[in-house]
Amino acid sequence: MRRFSTAALIAVALTLGVAGCASDAPPSAPAGATRPVTHAMGTTEVPASPQRVVVLDTDKVDTALSLGIVPVGAARAGEASGWPAYLGDKVSAMKEVGVLAEPDLEAISALRPDLILGSKFRQEKFYDELSAIAPTVFTEKVGITWKENFLLDGAALGKQQQARDLLAAYETRAKQVGTKIGTPGDRKISIVRFMPAEIRVYGPESFSGIVVGDVGLGRTERQLLAGKDDKRFDKVSPERLAEVDGEVIFYCAYGEKAAAQQAGVTGGDLWKNLAAVKASKVYPVTDETWMLGIGVTAAGKILDDLEKHLTS
Repeated sequence: MRRFSTAALIAVALTLGVAGCASDAPPSAPAGATRPVTHAMGTTEVPASPQRVVVLDTDKVDTALSLGIVPVGAARAGEASGWPAYLGDKVSAMKEVGVLAEPDLEAISALRPDLILGSKFRQEKFYDELSAIAPTVFTEKVGITWKENFLLDGAALGKQQQARDLLAAYETRAKQVGTKIGTPGDRKISIVRFMPAEIRVYGPESFSGIVVGDVGLGRTERQLLAGKDDKRFDKVSPERLAEVDGEVIFYCAYGEKAAAQQAGVTGGDLWKNLAAVKASKVYPVTDETWMLGIGVTAAGKILDDLEKHLTS
């Protein structure tokens, strides 16, 4: 898979004009001052120092909090039962404004935002209505472009340099974890997610797959998703559970229904016969960090899990 260094990502961001300005917006910017940000839907004039931000995807919750901004409102992942616990107590101040696929426009408007961050992939049909409420910036895709998205959202928030620094620190730590593991490419990692109605294996272009790749860890042949255009994830039926096997398995569940399915599958003989299970190399992890976080703070939590389980 093609990978980009932090320097390359920053160069791309500047070429596209997403930076808007050369450095973080000063906190003393004149009232009403704006700057242009180029994004998936065009170019938008955004406040130099936005104060009331609404975010419409889980990565943007992570991004805003990572950059020291508490959104006034956020859309919730459909199966999630609350805000991400890994981001701490500050998330309790956010107001819910619908779910990712169906943001609540009235609730958003009532919060009087001065900036809205969303995703073309999830909310393209709402863009015009959202733009009528406040300046709106959309990233293009999810998962595979999480680093580019982080830099773009950081620029829109007036925190470009801080975003660069955090991303660089993450990449440095990922290499350090790989070094600590030692020959990480020899470890064949399987990432499994239980959904309410299916089981998924996650490939090299998923968020968690990219983090695992940044550490230098190897992947099972099944999860390289060779020959598939979408290398984020693939589905596996319970009868073909052997396909999720690996030297090490990290697994999680999206919501309560998925957790019930996970309990049933992991209590069965097919799961117990997996090589990783027999070797006691299976580790439950948190869905909100491995799957929903899609930002530098969540990525750091994944690094914590990898360091804990693969270097002990």
